Amino acid sequence: MTLSSTTPSYDQLPIIDLSAADRGPQARSLLHAQLHSAAHDVGFFQLVGHGVTPDLTARLVRATHDFFRLPEADRLALDNVNSPHFRGYTRTGDERTGGSRDWRDQLDIGAERPARVPGPGEPAYLWLQGPNQWPAALPGLRAAALAWIDRLSLVARRLLHELLTAIGAPADFYDPVFGADAHPHLKLVRYPGSAGDGADQGVGAHKDYGFLTLLLQDRVGGLQVQREDGRFHEVPPLEGAFVVNLGELLEVATDGYLVATNHRVVSPPGATERFSVPFFYNPRLDARIAPLPFPHAAAAPGVSDDPANPLFAEYGYNELKGKLRAHPLVARRHHAGLLASA
Repeated sequence: MTLSSTTPSYDQLPIIDLSAADRGPQARSLLHAQLHSAAHDVGFFQLVGHGVTPDLTARLVRATHDFFRLPEADRLALDNVNSPHFRGYTRTGDERTGGSRDWRDQLDIGAERPARVPGPGEPAYLWLQGPNQWPAALPGLRAAALAWIDRLSLVARRLLHELLTAIGAPADFYDPVFGADAHPHLKLVRYPGSAGDGADQGVGAHKDYGFLTLLLQDRVGGLQVQREDGRFHEVPPLEGAFVVNLGELLEVATDGYLVATNHRVVSPPGATERFSVPFFYNPRLDARIAPLPFPHAAAAPGVSDDPANPLFAEYGYNELKGKLRAHPLVARRHHAGLLASA
């Protein structure tokens, strides 16, 4: 056997066709085998056959580009420093990953709900619920973004059902932690090219802290995933696909059998812009994630041990920890008393 046949290829992530679930028992069985392997071995894959129409995608892409073409003053009117709920616009360089600045700007959007101010004895993560900030000059952005959240929530729910089935677990085991009070999160992101000082961190290496992330990326590239060899490898854009990665909650729920994988974005060269729209499928803030019963549990290696990134039983504390670290300006203005716990 030659060396090339035993060396894994990192030219592309596994490609999963979700529509195979509707093409009969044999096709669904193959889907489950592929999904099991991708989630257990890589923690990342490209998702096709998801049913999201090109029209819906084009509508969101147009709204994203229109937002970043607004005058800076219009974008800064939505500055997330004004939101104790971490909603709104983040200027280039104001977000942090691993303690270093991310060379991107973005609009953070969640479920449209009234503000919650935690009362005495209530958990601090209730601050994460609140209204979004929308640009008055783009009335269509609100409809496009909220429609995207609704549609991708359905795709992610179906994908999670198929993934749990693939590893022999009850498909609906985690349905109770989602429902009407789930906490989805959407980002509209622009990477404006290389930083003037030569730093290339578009976003630093990290893992996501929910269940599933579905990323719509453009053709520029720059997303890199840490693979089995320990190195970061490019993820070539695939037309019509979502890049899917598993979050820390699934790794914790399966004691490490399913993996949350480090990933990062390298800034595009020169003045080239890159746009992406990650959608985070997250449970209720008060959800406590029970261990998943599945037949491969005995083979689980245990959860990654990172003393700098403690995981909490209630999802809301995990997200609040991440927000306080990533958005220091918001944290200092609105939540200075919480910073010691982040």
